Amino acid sequence: MDFYRGLIEAVLFVSPEPISVTALARRCNLDRTNTRILVDSLVDDYTERGGGITLREVAGGYRFLTSEAYSGALSGVFADRRPERLSRSVIETLAIVAYRQPITLPEIEEVRGVNSRAMIATLLQKKLVKPQGYRPVPGRPTLYVTTRQFLMRFHLNTLADLPPLRDLKELPFGDADRIDDISLD
Repeated sequence: MDFYRGLIEAVLFVSPEPISVTALARRCNLDRTNTRILVDSLVDDYTERGGGITLREVAGGYRFLTSEAYSGALSGVFADRRPERLSRSVIETLAIVAYRQPITLPEIEEVRGVNSRAMIATLLQKKLVKPQGYRPVPGRPTLYVTTRQFLMRFHLNTLADLPPLRDLKELPFGDADRIDDISLD
């Protein structure tokens, strides 16, 4: 089993996308139960180790991530690298889609109170939202939902991992400026 544990670790390490237990089992020629046991043991090992990387379940699969404990130090090490940032209006639009999906552009604009077509275009370009069908009303407006890329970028396994809205409403007003610190790297 040590060979398969190492093989699973190597497959996860080289994969640019999260890999599900089913896909890992298929790629490593193992049954799903043993694969789950081996992945869980790897997750536990990386958690207990407390090193610079961790293995987490993200977007329905497993992926290596840098440990949050080192995020500040990494920012200093890679200070010359300019991460791609999302504007406050794009983040606001993304939050509306995430919490109210499926949702149409007119519904987003009703919540925001301003034209949001450019924000949706940005989110579509960055593959954080996608069209998924049409609302069965006159004009058949497009419905928008978040993507797997959204889950990966924000290190979420499912939409249920989003913080409850009441927790967000309880943030002190001054913390609203921290939203500008969200980056896509």
